[in-house]
Amino acid sequence: MIRISDITLPLDYNDDILKAAVCRITGCKPTEISEIRLVKRSVDARKKDNVHFTASVEVKASSEGKILRKLPKNKADIANHDDYSVPNGRNLNKRPVIVGFGPAGMFSALILARSGMKPVVLERGLDCDSRIKAIEKFHNDRILDTNCNVQFGEGGAGTFSDGKLTTGIKDIRIRYVFKTLVEFGAPEEILYLAKPHIGTDLLRNVIKNIRKEIINLGGDVIFGARFTDYGITNGRISSAIYEKNGVNQEIETDSIILAIGHSARDTFEMLHGKSIDMSQKSFAMGVRIEHLQSEVNKSLYGKFHNHPALSAADYKYVVHLPDGRSLYTFCMCPGGYVVASASEDNSVVTNGMSLFARDGLNANSALLVNTNPSDFGSDYVLAGMELQRKIEKAAFIAGGSNYDAPVSLTGDFLKGVRSTAFGNVKPTYRPGVKFARPEEYLPDFISNTLREGIPLIAHKADFFKAEDAIITGAETRSSSPVRINRNDKLMSLSVKGLYPCGEGAGYAGGIVSAAVDGLKCGEAVIENG
Repeated sequence: MIRISDITLPLDYNDDILKAAVCRITGCKPTEISEIRLVKRSVDARKKDNVHFTASVEVKASSEGKILRKLPKNKADIANHDDYSVPNGRNLNKRPVIVGFGPAGMFSALILARSGMKPVVLERGLDCDSRIKAIEKFHNDRILDTNCNVQFGEGGAGTFSDGKLTTGIKDIRIRYVFKTLVEFGAPEEILYLAKPHIGTDLLRNVIKNIRKEIINLGGDVIFGARFTDYGITNGRISSAIYEKNGVNQEIETDSIILAIGHSARDTFEMLHGKSIDMSQKSFAMGVRIEHLQSEVNKSLYGKFHNHPALSAADYKYVVHLPDGRSLYTFCMCPGGYVVASASEDNSVVTNGMSLFARDGLNANSALLVNTNPSDFGSDYVLAGMELQRKIEKAAFIAGGSNYDAPVSLTGDFLKGVRSTAFGNVKPTYRPGVKFARPEEYLPDFISNTLREGIPLIAHKADFFKAEDAIITGAETRSSSPVRINRNDKLMSLSVKGLYPCGEGAGYAGGIVSAAVDGLKCGEAVIENG
């Protein structure tokens, strides 16, 4: 098969229109083409009077050689079908242990299970169904379970997100991740959409199905199991220690994959106390901003904003200020909701979430400011984590000390005044909100960058000029504030058999890159024994 790129298609195209476009580009007759497979499709909305799709397809034709000679290489090339394959397992004296069941831990466990190595997963939170109940209890009754919430539990923080699958990395394992997600219930469109997502509602079933596969292959997934320590013999991991229902338990193992996520602060503290080699790292913090999704659609799609072939519009912006700071949008959730995401008592943390349909009234996105070790105020390796805590506790107080979130209208924030009433945009955060100025909980370098940067984004996007857009704070958990350093075998620099993995360890950013890193760490366990 050959791959044909850069095919322009109308929004209301069908299979016949697609085939006609392929024939026009290749010069083939319809009878010469036996198969057309869509492999990528994106929306081109650069010209608001001509919004259309751009596609790439794989084509099986009787005259493929002629097509390749006719078209330039950037337009037509031989289709690349290099697929990732699960490596063969090896006999280990002890079963490998994986700490955390987010994307990194899940794909580590899956590859080890498919390799016949029967992994044991320790997840401090609960299974997906129980986790939903715990989160609803928090959102409705303000009762927080610090071990089971938006950050902790089956599927990790990504379970309660947009299920966004975009990534900036290049890796053969990415296709395997996508195909695996489809295998376990994700929509097939993620295999070809340029900006694929699953949505929190569909993602939950996918996660449960992967867990069942791991168990069917001889693995174990233990929920409510908080990793508290490990044993060492002759400089190598010899056991994993966890607490469940108030009782400490120990599993003999030679290998621990540490896929703890970016919010496992007690684990970071335990590792630091045991002199595990770690370092500060840059991350980003800020707020969530909500606009009416209809206004975003009008701004980005023009007269096509109501076209049924177009889903809710998404966006991504960045502006750079003269002082070296940057303000950028992150984890944008079309038709979504701002979610209460605290994992510690007396703290307010925000995140964004969308259902697969993305049919909520509001669009929301994180508005983040780059935060560097020089901002931490200390050489203490966990100083970035402590800065996060400080902001989250200040946001809790600004919101009324009852888990309501502090909010401000964008126009009022830019004028430096406290908001008193909402406009057309209504907040989606639960359990509730309270008007407060962002300066009450954010450091000056963040609030000043927001105030300078929002008007600059508005030059690029009209809907950012809306004075009734809502700012909700605080967004602090964009990525890990620390890196658990590892060598070229993906092992900790301090302890053999300990594999720092995924976003929490500082080696990923998002569902796909975390899953890929989980696969790499699973491979490393197989290779290193």
